[in-house]
Amino acid sequence: MNILIVDDDRTNLFIMAAIVRRLDDAEPVTMESPLDAAEWLRGNEPDLILLDQMMPDMDGIELLRHIRDDARLDTVPVVMITANTAVDIRVRALDEGCSDFLTKPVVVPEVQARLRNLLALRHSRALLRDRAALLAAEVERVTAALQRQGEELVTRLSRAAEYRDPETGAHIERMALYSKLVAEAAGCGGAFAQELMKAAPMHDIGKIAIPDMILLKPGRLSPEEMTVMRQHAAIGHRILADSPIPLLRLAAEIALSHHEKFDGSGYPNGLAGADIPLSGRIVAIADVFDALTSTRPYKRSWKLEEARAYMVENRGGHFDPALLDAFLSRWEDVCRIHHENADELSELVPEAIHH
Repeated sequence: MNILIVDDDRTNLFIMAAIVRRLDDAEPVTMESPLDAAEWLRGNEPDLILLDQMMPDMDGIELLRHIRDDARLDTVPVVMITANTAVDIRVRALDEGCSDFLTKPVVVPEVQARLRNLLALRHSRALLRDRAALLAAEVERVTAALQRQGEELVTRLSRAAEYRDPETGAHIERMALYSKLVAEAAGCGGAFAQELMKAAPMHDIGKIAIPDMILLKPGRLSPEEMTVMRQHAAIGHRILADSPIPLLRLAAEIALSHHEKFDGSGYPNGLAGADIPLSGRIVAIADVFDALTSTRPYKRSWKLEEARAYMVENRGGHFDPALLDAFLSRWEDVCRIHHENADELSELVPEAIHH
């Protein structure tokens, strides 16, 4: 370990260096100039620093202030060596972060005892800092693992839902990409947009509980059948809710809220405006647009411009106006996503909407 000694008196440097060498594993680094010491400290971190209080160009308190301004050196003990016994000097030094004092002429056993104690303190602080860093790294590792588990669960549950839902995997991919696009265009931030894209495929997971005779029925549903179909939002929420995994909690929020409408006429809770979670308002746009432009057992696909006209017509009714405007502001990207992830069936003429 290195102990930096700064003193403009060579005799004092020689004496203090000799004392330091008598400590186990200690190596003195001596400097006569406080300016040279300040420069050396920019690239080095000693285990202990001994400063003379009275020096030319920069006194000990000034150098101490310089040391404490460097975050790398905040745990390094600093000992002020002075012949001045004035209380105000000691108070100033303590205010600047001085760890201890030695009074000239020094008493060798006292110096050795004080330095050993300070080095032990330094060692303990270093251990605490290392443990804190290890703990932070472990928390980060566990959080990342939990995130990966959540993403895998979302992927696997989405695949399971595909076996019961007439919507294709391409629909899930498209609406997830549309959701990300809306979030980015609305200025929600890249992290939220990315999480939304991962969680959005779970929006209709509740449909796994809907009977095939309703889920796969061609044409319009009866009022009674529609009541059963609408239960999928609450069912999906119950499947995903209360998870310790943030991604699944977001997916639960989406499952419950993506059929709410901005004017309050949606389901299951009839929420309106900002009372609808942001995630639900975004996914509502992505889901309906892709439902319109996709072929289903109960409808044929709409052309992109027809779907756009429908979305604009329902601006402020079904859809959040600001979010819909954000979606339409990226129309070229919307068209690209649609064509790059197209179903095998081509666009036909508009018919009924199953929501």
